[in-house]
Amino acid sequence: MQLVFIHGPGAGACADGYHYQRRHFPGSVAPDLPGHLEGTRCADVARYTEWVRGWLWAQGLKKDLVLVGYTLGASIALQYGLDYPEEVQGLVLMTVAARPKVRKPGTYDMRLRAAADPQVYEDEWLPFQRKAMKFVEPELRERLIERHRQVGPMSQYHDLMAIDTFDVSERMATLTPKLLLLRGLDDPGNPPEYEKEMHDAVPGSRYVKLPGVGHFPCTESPEKVNALIEEFVAAL
Repeated sequence: MQLVFIHGPGAGACADGYHYQRRHFPGSVAPDLPGHLEGTRCADVARYTEWVRGWLWAQGLKKDLVLVGYTLGASIALQYGLDYPEEVQGLVLMTVAARPKVRKPGTYDMRLRAAADPQVYEDEWLPFQRKAMKFVEPELRERLIERHRQVGPMSQYHDLMAIDTFDVSERMATLTPKLLLLRGLDDPGNPPEYEKEMHDAVPGSRYVKLPGVGHFPCTESPEKVNALIEEFVAAL
């Protein structure tokens, strides 16, 4: 099995959010998505999926994939599993929805204001990232905050737009790779239980709720999540 970790717009907005997994799983890979530190962002989840597939194929990684993702990365992994099931053995998805998410008022506006106003950037946007990562070990959290500075609020804005136009809800029942869904019960944003909808739609899927874990389970509770991934892979 080939583990592939796909990041989202939070937890540093790059593959550094998988610090613990890259260290724990030798041979695993974790690309930085285009527009996240380098390159030009993709317009939507479908295009990110094709980019990830091309990145993997360039390294000869074409089969027996286990795709692990949170938020945008989970959407990409799900799209990949639906479009190319012959290449994917399993999906581990966190903080994800199969349909457009509903967000609090001002979610997008805050990123736009942060990009335009240095005061908003320092007083609202960066503190928001720290709060979202409140369960992350402090030293790693500050490293990830520096990555956020490099990536910037507009990247996050466009990523949220990509997530919120993603909709494969009508295809969920056709998913054939094995599916493990994880949800942090103490997510500061308290999002709806989208994972339960996905679990109900996919026969044989497993849904695990994690107490004391927030928005980024892999980064916040690595020992618990790594053990769940190991158990999942061993059963494939």
